[in-house]
Amino acid sequence: MTEYIKNMEIRNQNLTRYITPLREGGSLPALAEADDGFKYVVKFRGAGHREKALIADFLGSEIARAAGFRVPEQVFLNLDEYFGQAEGDEEIQDLLKWSQGLNLGVHYLQGAMTLDPYANPVDEKLASGIVWLDTFITNVDRTVKNTNMLLWNNEVWLIDHGASFYFHHAWSDWEKSALTLFPYIKDHALLHKATRMKEADSVIRRNLTSRRLSEIVDAIPADWLQWDGASPEEGEERREVYRNFLKKRLNEVDIVKAVEDARAKQI
Repeated sequence: MTEYIKNMEIRNQNLTRYITPLREGGSLPALAEADDGFKYVVKFRGAGHREKALIADFLGSEIARAAGFRVPEQVFLNLDEYFGQAEGDEEIQDLLKWSQGLNLGVHYLQGAMTLDPYANPVDEKLASGIVWLDTFITNVDRTVKNTNMLLWNNEVWLIDHGASFYFHHAWSDWEKSALTLFPYIKDHALLHKATRMKEADSVIRRNLTSRRLSEIVDAIPADWLQWDGASPEEGEERREVYRNFLKKRLNEVDIVKAVEDARAKQI
């Protein structure tokens, strides 16, 4: 694990060139270039679960970074009405039209390869930490079929946390959801290697404080919280729910027990 950079600040850039779609699942992300000259994997607010997916991806990735894991830099990418007009695919044209405004960009790791949890070595300490993280953020999408882990420069990098925080799709009884032991962890790609949970729990909790979680939630763009035409006030109420969900989960859920129970059933 790496050391988290304190006083997080997310850069804001403008998209300048649409390069190619990345046809993965139904969200249709793309490889694009921004005005800083870097390439990014762009997650569009007009796709799939719209702003909720961007919020989940942003929160999950920044929490992973705060916990000490390697995560590609995230930036906010502005898409104006003229971007991508030369794109001939009508589906993509519609997506870009629906995604005007602020989107989420993830720094493109040139040459990275998808990690195979059985063919590629992942030590038990790192595996335990990743399983802890995904239990905490209720991430259903780090399975053998789709690990959402990359090998880059011989190091493990975590990507794609948009399937986390699934409570917000119903947006009801968030307190109960915050206290779940997360049974879906039984399908985690690294569960078989998560043998050092108490050690991982101790290390992560030193970094992942309530204050740090609040700072991450504060960085969610305000207009992402105003889905379905919500007012700015309703958006800030939603921000507070995310904040309280995370604090409650951090302080009241026994992550180690949740994982060890799942491992016992697996064995």
